[in-house]
Amino acid sequence: MHMVTALLGAYRAEIGLILLACMFVAFLRERYPASVVAALGACAYAALGLIDEKGLFSVFANPAPLTVAAMLVLSGALIRTGTVNRVADLIMTRAQQHPRLALAEVTVGIVIISCFLNNTPVVVLLIPIAFKLAQATNIPVKKLLIPMNAVAVMGGCITLIGTSTNLIVAGIAAEQGMEPIGIFTISPYGIAGTVAGIATLACLSFLLPSDEPSIGGENGGTVQDYLTELVVPHDSDLVGREIGSLSLFGRSVVLLGLKRAGEIRRGDLMEEELHAGDRLIVRADGTAVMTLRESGRFELGIAADSETSSHEGTVIEAMVAPSHPSTGDRLRDIPFLHALRVRIIGMHRARHLPGPDLADARIRGADRLLIAGSDDAVRSLRDHPHLMGVDISRTRAFRRSKAWIAILSMAAVVTFAALNFISIGLAAFLAVGVILVTRCIDAEEAWSAIDGDVLVLIFAMLAVGMALEQSGSVALMVGWVTPLLQVAPTWSLVFVIYFFALILSELLSNNAVAALMTPITIALARQLGVDPLPLVIALMIGASACFATPIGYQTNALVHAAGDYRFADFVRIGVPLNIVVGLAVCTTLVLLN
Repeated sequence: MHMVTALLGAYRAEIGLILLACMFVAFLRERYPASVVAALGACAYAALGLIDEKGLFSVFANPAPLTVAAMLVLSGALIRTGTVNRVADLIMTRAQQHPRLALAEVTVGIVIISCFLNNTPVVVLLIPIAFKLAQATNIPVKKLLIPMNAVAVMGGCITLIGTSTNLIVAGIAAEQGMEPIGIFTISPYGIAGTVAGIATLACLSFLLPSDEPSIGGENGGTVQDYLTELVVPHDSDLVGREIGSLSLFGRSVVLLGLKRAGEIRRGDLMEEELHAGDRLIVRADGTAVMTLRESGRFELGIAADSETSSHEGTVIEAMVAPSHPSTGDRLRDIPFLHALRVRIIGMHRARHLPGPDLADARIRGADRLLIAGSDDAVRSLRDHPHLMGVDISRTRAFRRSKAWIAILSMAAVVTFAALNFISIGLAAFLAVGVILVTRCIDAEEAWSAIDGDVLVLIFAMLAVGMALEQSGSVALMVGWVTPLLQVAPTWSLVFVIYFFALILSELLSNNAVAALMTPITIALARQLGVDPLPLVIALMIGASACFATPIGYQTNALVHAAGDYRFADFVRIGVPLNIVVGLAVCTTLVLLN
């Protein structure tokens, strides 16, 4: 035991590096999630005494991870209030009117939105837009998805709140004694990289595949569309109005037909006047269905009993089991619709929309149903032997009336942080308080918007970084590298840090790379006697602007699946994009510092 203690004392720095190498191998093998590897690594450093208890728990005082969490909640509020969805609808309207011009407008819009919102929800919303734009412009969708994702990633590198990586680096840098990095400090360098990247994408689009995705479907599999019917009540003020005047239809709600007196009409119906009892056959995503239900302007779906309202009771989701005895029958003929006071308000079928209308759609195994009913009816459906996964629907209606609060809250965070009134973290936390107390988003939804996996990874890697400092591993690495870099021109350090961070982030989690490299970069700058800020910014952007692999950035994986891309598709366009963006960012850093 005494010998082990002596070895740990004599070779602390070397043991720290050996543990780090083991973590890198575990990251690359991907046998366990990155957060698990990071947490186990932090535990190993603590168990070996390479980080003391005070140092280990001090990482939870770092404001960066909690600022990331607060910004995720604010992004969730903008989605919950329908703000982001409304922007997407406007984009689609423009695409239908001016398809080619819309591509340029979408590109600019993506850059602006990504400056202030987390890229992941932005890309999730962009995927169905890319499929619609492909239809409107006759451009293969595979030539749109990767570029849109790349533009979103580049836009996130323009401000400090654009990505969680930026906030992590800034938080660690502040703890290391650097001056706080402002929200727009990195903007000139991010803009240079974005402009160069967009130009590269435009010139090298021929490298992208043009075949159709074999699994993506109409919206890339990211949106669950339902077939439903909107029934015009007899006492409605909508009677006599033209369908096109409803301001109802867009990306989320698509008119498929009009059912009147048992006859279904198709085609251009926007100038058709509504009659009492008309049924508008529409395709809508789950959130749109719930929003229409809460609006109270229409009765939704079908029911055996006309007194059963879609506005009352609870909405549940249920999947039809393959063994259901009514498989192949029309939806209006299924037994529980007549036995219970329920109303079917939506029907979803994977990669295919049922029809011709909701009542006459034929049941298939794995169909998903949205059902509104009383508590007693819901309990009966839970016990139904041929329905699977019966549970209260997690889909919520938009709270559009609260959109202005969410927008002003986000704008206040940006403004106060930009003017240095208060820190970004404090501004974000105050904004979270505002959106919670005003019910822009419920507490349950707010906490679900926080990616716990990301937070665990960040906290664990902060602990690993501190352990490397306390054990002397950072000093040891800096000592190895310093003689090599002392003979190199000062400006070359920016390029070395940027591309080293880029290569690591193409293989590992960019947040882990950022948390690990920040203290090393700052220590190296101080050892060489140079300003650490340009190197920290190079690390910040290099760890995020990764385009050459589907695992280089979290949104890369989303478009990889949605577009049915191959690994080589990312490499072909991503490698030159990495080089051009990196050269633009680094050159601007050298020239302006």
